[in-house]
Amino acid sequence: MFEGRNSTPDLNFLKEKAINIRRNILISLATAGSGHTGGSLSAVEFFVTLYFAELRHDPTRPKWEGRDRVFLSKGHACPVLYATLAECGYFPVEELKTLRKLHSRLQGHPHIKTPGVEISSGSLGQGLGVANGCALGLRLNKSDARVYVCMGDGELQEGSVWESAMTSGHRKLDNLCAWVDYNNLQIDGNVEDIKGVAPLADKFKAFRWNVIEINGHSIEEHLKAFKLARETKGKPTVIIAHTIKGKGVSFIENKVEWHGVAPNQEQLKQALKELEEVK
Repeated sequence: MFEGRNSTPDLNFLKEKAINIRRNILISLATAGSGHTGGSLSAVEFFVTLYFAELRHDPTRPKWEGRDRVFLSKGHACPVLYATLAECGYFPVEELKTLRKLHSRLQGHPHIKTPGVEISSGSLGQGLGVANGCALGLRLNKSDARVYVCMGDGELQEGSVWESAMTSGHRKLDNLCAWVDYNNLQIDGNVEDIKGVAPLADKFKAFRWNVIEINGHSIEEHLKAFKLARETKGKPTVIIAHTIKGKGVSFIENKVEWHGVAPNQEQLKQALKELEEVK
């Protein structure tokens, strides 16, 4: 069982986990021959810090009532969620090589048959609304469990997100924390060229949210942001994380063409070599 917010994190441990998870994301995608590389790699530090330092959860009891809830709204980035769940012990790491295979528990978008997955997702713009309902339900049940939702920046072009954001602020859902992967790229190009979402912080503030902006690849900044979110009362919190799509692999970083492409075996070899050099 992970006690989460009651524990003292070891930064070196968390940074080592980030390298392991990046490796396993790349291996699973290369084995599958398809999948979303860029947006999975950009969210690694969020998932590492969340699952190994902040989240209260128990891999041996995925449906334990006292657990915190996590919703991956940008479901195409499921390789980072799967790699994190495997690293925590929800299922064997070796199972990551079954990504996107017929009858696998690890499909191309999250499915509730996978241990640790709260809801099937993939159609963008729905995660925050689901998280609202969960946060409201937990509050009605007088539970101290918290709710976290991971969203993409391109996803914020969906009108349903802002309808949900209005509800979060109106209902004062201070047990809710949203995280935005602000890597500035979506499948068709630069976010601001497709349909601009800036100024993002001002928008959330106008909807009565507590806004925290961080370097999305800093574990230390994530730890501080999660603490501030827990301490904020009467408002939901959004962490706007400035990230690099494809973070950790030089030839993938900030390249829009890697949004929905998996590395081949030669590219995998080069990427793993780079990650090994980080150690």
